Amino acid sequence: MTYRIILFALCSLPIISTAQWQEKGGTFDLAHLVRQQFKLNLLSPGFTYELGLFKNVSASGGLGLGYATYEEGYAVGLTLHTRVRYYHNFNNRIDKNKNVSGNSGNYIAAARSIFFSQMRLATNIEGPDDFNLGFYGMVYGIQRTYEKGFNFNLELGAGYYQGDGVPNGYGPLLNFTFGWVATKRKKKDPYLDKIKP
Repeated sequence: MTYRIILFALCSLPIISTAQWQEKGGTFDLAHLVRQQFKLNLLSPGFTYELGLFKNVSASGGLGLGYATYEEGYAVGLTLHTRVRYYHNFNNRIDKNKNVSGNSGNYIAAARSIFFSQMRLATNIEGPDDFNLGFYGMVYGIQRTYEKGFNFNLELGAGYYQGDGVPNGYGPLLNFTFGWVATKRKKKDPYLDKIKP
């Protein structure tokens, strides 16, 4: 447990150290991120909630279909995901006149995913029927939100799988969601309006 906390803290330091608040008009605001975004997953039952913390940094959590694979085998099922995301290409997308609303960008994230036995659909991992599996690592993600609110999010990463009732190991993580953003999205960027003539 101690090693996981240390690993998470070390992975989060570069993200937190580069995070900045953007001050405008005497109040703190986020330059490009939507402060709160709630998404309903359409391909599988589930949801995602994302909270903007700092400029280009958000925390997200949700429930959705996930796929885990490591030395011991694979597991597929509804999974609890938590992420601390650092979006690295908002400015490049804006320079190319591309959409950044609805947190449309690419990100690096410290990631945790928990595969609970009660929500598992399939597995070939040998062990008791009621084992749980946790993933702790880093992912690279791409998120896009379109004008009508449809959203997709694709993540690929690697990390440590800790088994509860089964052996531990290392392996990749693949996560894909397609859904609809139920909260209001920024139509235009007030930060850009202020700095451009």
